Amino acid sequence: MNAGCGSGASKMGNRKILVVDDERDMRIYLSTIVETMGYEPLVAENGEQAVLGAQKTPPGLILLDIMMPKIEDGIRAYQRFKTDQQFSRIPIIVLSAIAQKTFLHAIRVLGPQIGYPLPGPQAYVEKPPDADELGRLIRNLLAP
Repeated sequence: MNAGCGSGASKMGNRKILVVDDERDMRIYLSTIVETMGYEPLVAENGEQAVLGAQKTPPGLILLDIMMPKIEDGIRAYQRFKTDQQFSRIPIIVLSAIAQKTFLHAIRVLGPQIGYPLPGPQAYVEKPPDADELGRLIRNLLAP
């Protein structure tokens, strides 16, 4: 694993985007958007698969669903991505049916448990995402 992948991987031409969602239809929808934009989607059905997949093939950006089979699955994956040095610089767009303030509260609660506050995501999009809006966010976050 390249330890430097998290340090600016999105700025160095990494064309891979990790799509994490437990719903098959949403994974297909998001992957189609990603492919249409010229990026390569890497797909995971849950937080554990997402972390293992990112370790194997570091993405330039992560599209992360929060509400997955286990209620804490998306939050824990987010925590792992933001606290692990090899992932911490990879931009994350959170996609969720829950309100942004609920998500932000959940990550504030995790702060004391890990000893420091978790940063917020680079973007938060409520489901279902608008393809054009999501495309603009992806382009802005991966712009050189």
